[in-house]
Amino acid sequence: MSTCVIDPQRNKGEPQLPISGILAVNPSDSSSFSALAQRFHLQRHFLFHSSLYCNKNLFLAGPAIGAPMATICLEKIIALGATDIILYGWCGSLSPSLRMGDVFLPTSALSEEGTSSHYSQSATTFDDSLSVALREKLTAQGHNPKQGPIWTTDAVYRETREKVRRYSSDGILAVDMEYSALRAVASFRQVRLAAVMLVSDELYHAEWTPRFVDKSFRAVSKQLLAKLCALISTQEVVST
Repeated sequence: MSTCVIDPQRNKGEPQLPISGILAVNPSDSSSFSALAQRFHLQRHFLFHSSLYCNKNLFLAGPAIGAPMATICLEKIIALGATDIILYGWCGSLSPSLRMGDVFLPTSALSEEGTSSHYSQSATTFDDSLSVALREKLTAQGHNPKQGPIWTTDAVYRETREKVRRYSSDGILAVDMEYSALRAVASFRQVRLAAVMLVSDELYHAEWTPRFVDKSFRAVSKQLLAKLCALISTQEVVST
């Protein structure tokens, strides 16, 4: 394997992260970071155009929308010591079995983004044990998370009706902009990654049905992010 020109690393003055934390990719959710930092006693650090907060049990990073930026952030987070990373974000539904407001945990991904191919040839087996543990905890809290494949794309304005129909008929339940790339990085770096997504819109109708513009949806999203922070902070979801 060829040697890379630039390797992610922890530089002088940068924090040593705890093993577990959250990469929350949506800018809307990042507006609650300051309040979460106060609640969980997190200290702020530099992370490119995103934010990074941490204490000895939990880190919280983001936003990082799209596969390229999310991958850069994930690489740095891993270099700083993270081994159990939860991707928190939103997804669109391709199927009536997945409705707005549902919690979705992807189990595999169809990549239509340009980042994961740079990792896939050297990737190892993906570890889904963190996702299994999260599903158990979320189910115990009454969320009844749905599971299934997801389609990840860079081109949000090229999600055609033909693709929605075709991928839905293939059993793919949702679409997002980051998961397949982050899954590839996690496999390559041999860390655990799980994704928790809130369904923000439905693409299978004759008319696109978004909900992410609603204040009530954004409030629910911030509540779910806070619950995930609490699960990690209390060490209910930790490395084994």
